[in-house]
Amino acid sequence: MTSAADKAPAAPRAKRDRTHYLYIAVIAAVAAGITVGLVAPDFAVELKPIGTGFVNLIKMMISPIIFCTIVLGIGSVRKAAKVGAVGGIALAYFTVMSLVALGIGLVVGNIIDPGTGLAVTDAVKETGQAQVTEAKNTEEFLLGIIPTTIVSAFTGGEVLQTLLVALLVGFALQAMGDTGAPILRGVEHIQRLVFRVLAMVMWAAPIGAFGAIAAVTGSAGLDALKSLAVLMLGFYTTCFLFVFIVLAALLRVVAGMNILSLFKYLGREFLLILSTSSSESALPRLIAKMEHLGVSKPVVGITVPTGYSFNLDGTMIYMTMASLFIADAMGTPMSVGEQIPLLLFLLVASKGAAGVTGAGLATLAGGLQSHKPALVDGIGLIVGIDRFMSEARALTNFAGNAVATVLIGTWTKEIDRERVDQVLAGHAPFDEQTLLDDGHGTQDTVPEQGGDKELAKA
Repeated sequence: MTSAADKAPAAPRAKRDRTHYLYIAVIAAVAAGITVGLVAPDFAVELKPIGTGFVNLIKMMISPIIFCTIVLGIGSVRKAAKVGAVGGIALAYFTVMSLVALGIGLVVGNIIDPGTGLAVTDAVKETGQAQVTEAKNTEEFLLGIIPTTIVSAFTGGEVLQTLLVALLVGFALQAMGDTGAPILRGVEHIQRLVFRVLAMVMWAAPIGAFGAIAAVTGSAGLDALKSLAVLMLGFYTTCFLFVFIVLAALLRVVAGMNILSLFKYLGREFLLILSTSSSESALPRLIAKMEHLGVSKPVVGITVPTGYSFNLDGTMIYMTMASLFIADAMGTPMSVGEQIPLLLFLLVASKGAAGVTGAGLATLAGGLQSHKPALVDGIGLIVGIDRFMSEARALTNFAGNAVATVLIGTWTKEIDRERVDQVLAGHAPFDEQTLLDDGHGTQDTVPEQGGDKELAKA
């Protein structure tokens, strides 16, 4: 005679997260890439297209993800003024933090004084001058925000163009009211499709990481690292202090959150950036994870894409220290009175190089050419290690934008604190298969998260 317990169906087995092995493979690929870069540098440099191809696969997903996120976020808000307030607070915060980053870089750069004693050869001068052509001026940048057509914003790969089109479409759907509801549902289905494609692309991450890190290691070599070790270590240390003192203090005071808990939650994104030297490779995942964390869609949709162009803390520190390094190496050290105007000029010029590959070096070259041309020749001194310094730039920029999203969500009361605690405690794991919470924050399935409630009441 069988008991009732014997007849009871077995509990369904928990679905294993296979992406855990994916990121173990990424770590192994990074180690293998470094080894190949040191053992066979010439061969390693030839692997660069592999890393570039993977980053390009990620970049092709950025525009549709930003468009869907912003349209869904703004289209469900009743008052446009609320969205404008989020954007105003974000831009004000980005400006203040850029100035703080410049100030920290200024202090550390004057203390370590790393450029003294280096020789500037003719080859170095030619390399430095070659970098100037990549930079945009501020006027070109502002006009470049406007796409040629509404469709070209998606094909041109310009984040701010996509942001502009998405804002216009979002506000238009908002004004349409119930009439625009079917369109919003269609955009939501497109978003799910795009995130599923992104999840598929991520399985190529180990191959991309291997090619990218091997090329970086092979092209720089040990000689460049040894001769410029002081600048590199100084820059990495400054970025570390900025993140774990300035940003950590802000996050603790404003949001009551431990920065290590947030970074643990974003650990896979940091690994992806470290292996590709590109913060853009993690932009789509940052959008998905910040929404999963409990920040409302409008705040995430506005803060993250805008921050990738205007909240470049790592780039600010880099430009400060690199400018002082070059001035010392050229034998023309700048006084504090000369440093401050140059750095304020670079603060504005940096907005003109947003989205440019190697934006830090291009921005520095363009800024020096316009404000202090005599220093452009010295840029060739840091070209060899720029890719290694771009690691710290990208990681710091990403950390700054993640913290900014939480802070702005807190200031505008568009964050669900209960959800945040659940996610950071591991009780509400992120879905790596879809990169979305099915029904999270929608009226059809589950109650709205705190931020969306506030927006709906506005």
